[in-house]
Amino acid sequence: MKVPLLDLKPQYSKIKSEVMSEIEAVCDSQVFILGPKVQELEAKIAEYCGAKYAVGVSSGTDALLIALMAEGVGHGDLVVTTPYSFFATVGVIARLGASPLFVDIDERTYNIDPAKLAERLKSLSKEQRSRLKAVIPVHLFGQCADMEPIIRIAREYGMKVIEDAAQAIGAEYEFSDGTVKKAGAMGDYGCFSFYPTKNLGAFGEGGMVTCNDDETYKRLKIFRNHGDVSRYAHRYVGGNFRLDALQAAILLIKLKYLDEWTEARIRNAGVYRELSKKDLIKIHFPLEKEKRHIYNQFVIKVRVGRDGLKQFLSEKGVGSEIYYPVPLHLQECFKSLKYGVGDLPVSENAALNTLALPVYPELKRDQISYVVDSLMLFDGSK
Repeated sequence: MKVPLLDLKPQYSKIKSEVMSEIEAVCDSQVFILGPKVQELEAKIAEYCGAKYAVGVSSGTDALLIALMAEGVGHGDLVVTTPYSFFATVGVIARLGASPLFVDIDERTYNIDPAKLAERLKSLSKEQRSRLKAVIPVHLFGQCADMEPIIRIAREYGMKVIEDAAQAIGAEYEFSDGTVKKAGAMGDYGCFSFYPTKNLGAFGEGGMVTCNDDETYKRLKIFRNHGDVSRYAHRYVGGNFRLDALQAAILLIKLKYLDEWTEARIRNAGVYRELSKKDLIKIHFPLEKEKRHIYNQFVIKVRVGRDGLKQFLSEKGVGSEIYYPVPLHLQECFKSLKYGVGDLPVSENAALNTLALPVYPELKRDQISYVVDSLMLFDGSK
């Protein structure tokens, strides 16, 4: 049996006629950059996430970049984040001349650990604390980071909170008072990616930034368009971060189905657990800690032989992927930061032992059963 890691064709076949109709309408309008479709998508994403505003941008990477730019992050500043994420999370910090300050993760959620965050910030000198500008918690694999203590700590140190929600649209977090909020509506900024493999994926690149502050919203729109406050009048040096209307039109169609697709992912995660009854002896399934895990990825931890398991599954026709094999603090381009092996052990362990399995909405029960059977056949000692 063949079980791909992700298959977007069944999803497309369901919405093809709607998509083609919308593409034709955009082509007939000849309005391709920003415009009514982008404005409509911005309003609906803001409503969906429970945020006051949303600003469409060119990618998830640019969503993070523009949030930092809007806060004036630059040379000499410190931005706190996790070493266990896609490169963009930290790449945007470095591009502005700031330095990432890495904090290790929780061993079961893979999100930044609030206790380690508090400990790391306490260890800073007065001069280092003066350079702190923001913290970027990543809602990795579709589960929110533990936002209540993160926000409290950030406020204590005067930092902005920029949620990297690239993998987490629709994920939910419950605060201690019972309030439930979605990813992107808790911090000062929420940054989303519409890369095709995301739960809400475009037919190319696209992103969105959410916020709740009027002035922040105005700045984001200015920075999105080369810092242009009026035609050819530039208050800031911004960028070309505009979202195009074709992507917005496609995303508007897919947004109608997002919760249906998300619930299917959640069900598929449940089927993995049901069919295995409990964690396999050599494998930990993902921990559902927060209110709603939307399973952009279904990531297992393998006690022994992760790379061997990946190869074994491939031979069985099962797709899998390693997210992420080299933690960011050990990337060659960050040698100057002088991190070494052993400095952030939980992230390093995750990089060596985790593996993503298929979980996409159209996955069938017999396919999941085949994957579980394959997992049970694997002998990690070989």
